[in-house]
Amino acid sequence: MIQKRIAQWAVMAVAVPLAAAGARRLSHTLEARRGPSGATRLLTRGADLMRPQKAKRRRFF
Repeated sequence: MIQKRIAQWAVMAVAVPLAAAGARRLSHTLEARRGPSGATRLLTRGADLMRPQKAKRRRFF
């Protein structure tokens, strides 16, 4: 039971930010080569949904 939670946490902590960064980078690369399009806007919007670039960081002190 606890191993499943650790695995879920690992996916959320590592895989999702990497996927968002990859989508954002792919969007910027395609936009630089071919100009703005619906596909690049969709990739950027998807990356923003997964991990907003201007996310507020919580401060503990």
